[in-house]
Amino acid sequence: MSDLFWLTDAQMARLEPFFPKFHDKPRVDDRRVLRGINRNGLRWRGAPREYGPHKTLYNRWKRWSDKGIFAAMMVGLAADHGQTKTVMIDATDMKAHRSATNLGNQKGGRGRLIGRTKGGMNTKRHAICDSQRRPLNLFVTAGQVSDDIGARALLSSFPNVDWLLGDRGYDAGWFRDASKDKGIRACIPGRKPRKKPVKYDKRRYQRRNRIEIMFGRLKDWRRVATRYERCPKVFLSAIALAAVVIYWL
Repeated sequence: MSDLFWLTDAQMARLEPFFPKFHDKPRVDDRRVLRGINRNGLRWRGAPREYGPHKTLYNRWKRWSDKGIFAAMMVGLAADHGQTKTVMIDATDMKAHRSATNLGNQKGGRGRLIGRTKGGMNTKRHAICDSQRRPLNLFVTAGQVSDDIGARALLSSFPNVDWLLGDRGYDAGWFRDASKDKGIRACIPGRKPRKKPVKYDKRRYQRRNRIEIMFGRLKDWRRVATRYERCPKVFLSAIALAAVVIYWL
């Protein structure tokens, strides 16, 4: 029993506000099922019997993923981050397993958000994190989608902070102006083809490695490092759940 994953009473109390209400009859024990989902890394048939039938684990995972429950957990818990100084933005590619890349000849994978890149078939994860390496918001796109397009989607969720750190992929005039309009100073180096060099705080920029560390920790989770799911919503749920367990509980 010592190698099993068990959520504490305090952790369950933080998660319960995000659970959907049941109507006809009570669900199978939420604590037991969530423990099984977390500990087993979504390898359903290999789940220890203490967590109950593997089919129960899978059904709960799929149903709550479709409803966006796990993504709401992460965003809801991250809302109390208390960050006022600095946030970071970045994106990283994640290899799509062949079980998720059965795309046929249709470009874009019929909405699966999987794209062909130099490294093969990938999905890209875009994220904002705080100075403590905790993710504040994230979403996924096809692998070939540029970083600045991801920045447009995350812009509205930027918290009220003083500084935003990003790499050269976010060097766009509109993005700098949008950050300035929000009262945020951008610390972003200029792209190499730029005719006019951009000044930035090189010492402050070194702190951007914290978001790289965050990506690395999330990829320790099997279903985050490699995409096995065909459905992008289910894959996003895997990332969100890993973020909740690692950083917000």
